[in-house]
Amino acid sequence: MKLIKEGGHRLFETDPETAKYVSEMLQHLRARGMAAVREFSEQFDGWSPTSFELSASQIEEAVAQCSDQLLRDTEFCQDNVRRFAKAQLGTLTALEVESRPGVWLGHRHIPVRCVGSYVPGGRYPMFGSAQMSIIPAKVAGVRTVVACTPPTKGGGYYPATINAMKKAGADRIFVIGGVPAMALMAFGMGVVEPADILCGAGNKFVAEAKRQLFGQCGIDLLAGPTEIAIIADDSADPALVACDLLGQAEHDPNSGQLCVCLSEKFARETEREIERQLAVLPTRDIAQLSWRDFGKLYVAESRDEAIAISDDYAPEHLELHVEDPDYYFNRLSKYGSLFIGEETTVAYGDKSIGTNHILPTSRSARYTGGVWVGKFLKTVTYQRMTAAASVSVGEVTARQCDVERMHAHAITARVRVDRYRG
Repeated sequence: MKLIKEGGHRLFETDPETAKYVSEMLQHLRARGMAAVREFSEQFDGWSPTSFELSASQIEEAVAQCSDQLLRDTEFCQDNVRRFAKAQLGTLTALEVESRPGVWLGHRHIPVRCVGSYVPGGRYPMFGSAQMSIIPAKVAGVRTVVACTPPTKGGGYYPATINAMKKAGADRIFVIGGVPAMALMAFGMGVVEPADILCGAGNKFVAEAKRQLFGQCGIDLLAGPTEIAIIADDSADPALVACDLLGQAEHDPNSGQLCVCLSEKFARETEREIERQLAVLPTRDIAQLSWRDFGKLYVAESRDEAIAISDDYAPEHLELHVEDPDYYFNRLSKYGSLFIGEETTVAYGDKSIGTNHILPTSRSARYTGGVWVGKFLKTVTYQRMTAAASVSVGEVTARQCDVERMHAHAITARVRVDRYRG
């Protein structure tokens, strides 16, 4: 491996100062409920409406402000997400098997009752995030989805976001941002049903709130700044590779980009393309910081080394700009979502194609995938048996319990052996 450009270390870790601050906020929110929500909303967002929840008429008004083109495009994107979520659900089937004579074991998939969906605002009004947590939850059969999004600067809300939340299937919509929104959804505060799962991306305070609320409820995953990796051989177009790297770099000054090339010539061409495109990029103020501080450009000696570098990075998004994509597809194992060939790109996955964009970052793709319909289902097991089977299993169980000195457990087995043997 040859290093062309080395970026900084990006492992997302808990900041003790942020953790302490969020902990104190959550304690205050738990103790004082909606009064504390209003205090924090006024303090951070200058937002204190009569009601944080939007009425049906307010939602209709927001939808009416959206252009016909926006409404059609949002419907196109959401239809793709819904189709894929339904296809995923179709792979999840109930199971029952007779494991031994007279012993039946099974599992079934039960949706959680309530999901809290956070749709971020901030630097970019990412209204497309609404469908990524709301639609899979509703397809899974979740009864209630409570959705929160922060107010826009100066107050109010972004109509496209409200439209996306409503069309995705949100049952209740609140304009509240940050930690107060997470607390409202997690605790309920007498206003909504407490969430069984919190879902959605946000800033470091939202991520820390999710971390601390885990246990009170479930969470989708903990995500840091976004990231992309690209594996490109000499058949690729350096201008297109550079374009896709910068497409992620504009997210955040802390976004990560990794490009693994198969020749130094291609790597140098890509580096020049990045600098050329940065000079005219509308969001260069952010992208150039991200590329400068966290961009990585390597040359691998072989395809297998390229795969090893990518798997070590375990990227959120991974693009393949290579002549033989099947070789990589069959060997790569650590990524959040894979984009095969130059015809697709991360933006398609983020916005419109149908796969989910809530994905693992900071190397967590080593052990988890992203949000999908199964995230909102509990796979629970059951067992039943005949009396004869209870005798044969009970005899073994009782002896095992005795060895563990759990004699009350043993008794529960022996009383059944005695009852059904007789």
